[in-house]
Amino acid sequence: MTKALSKRKPPSSSITVRRMDFSFDDVPRYWIENNPFLTHTMNALSATFPVGERFFVDAVRHYRDRITNPELKQQVSAFIGQEAMHAKEHDHYNHYAQKHNINLAGIEAELGGRIDYIRQNLSPERQLAITCALEHLTAIMAEGMLTNPEIYEAIDPSIARLWLWHAVEENEHKGVAFDVYQEQVGDYWMRVRTMAITTGMFMFNQARFQTRLLREDGELFKPAQWLKGMNRLWGRKGWFRQMAPAYFEYYRRDFHPWQSDTRELLEHWKRELKLDEKAVKKAA
Repeated sequence: MTKALSKRKPPSSSITVRRMDFSFDDVPRYWIENNPFLTHTMNALSATFPVGERFFVDAVRHYRDRITNPELKQQVSAFIGQEAMHAKEHDHYNHYAQKHNINLAGIEAELGGRIDYIRQNLSPERQLAITCALEHLTAIMAEGMLTNPEIYEAIDPSIARLWLWHAVEENEHKGVAFDVYQEQVGDYWMRVRTMAITTGMFMFNQARFQTRLLREDGELFKPAQWLKGMNRLWGRKGWFRQMAPAYFEYYRRDFHPWQSDTRELLEHWKRELKLDEKAVKKAA
């Protein structure tokens, strides 16, 4: 079942591919509030990005030649460019972490094996649905970071720019995989079933990878850090807890990522980070 792009699709931001080259030589070991729990929360995420972003690219690229909407086809090309740069820069950070005996390579290898299994055993439609689900999760986390000073001000300035740039671009292209899915697949029940399954796997793996990093770092059995970290993430004003309403929007039949209009927010951060100086390609 396919469904053409809705004429009522909300407006979206332009998608700009930027050539970035971050240096991590001055990044401290614990770069969120000097807290191992919070830092390894983000390290566990970063470990998944290089192989994950390349999976997203492949899932969307599979449909590029079939896309009938010329604007969407152009956006797909920009999406691929952005995701390739995200994979490159997080791979760069992950190698920096390895030099400081933070073993992200083991997580990358395990996740790479699982993604190879998905590529070999799931249909292109399911792979695209997984991509849509994870793109929504990363988009709402990115929006949460960009709108909450308690998050971005907690990150050490030596690495904050990496995460803020990534957050901006995740929001710029947050509708692309979804639009490809709607045009090429359009199966609502596959979309929401896949989100439910993907969310469970994402949370399970995130917790497991973070626990592995804390154990290897000798920081696992420190209850005070766990209590502080869990409160930051899931407490009454927790960073992740605040994102729950946006997450559940995905299950609506008429959902579209750009129903959350973040264009003004993105313009603010593009000026703040001077990101337009890094532009190499733009899609309207």
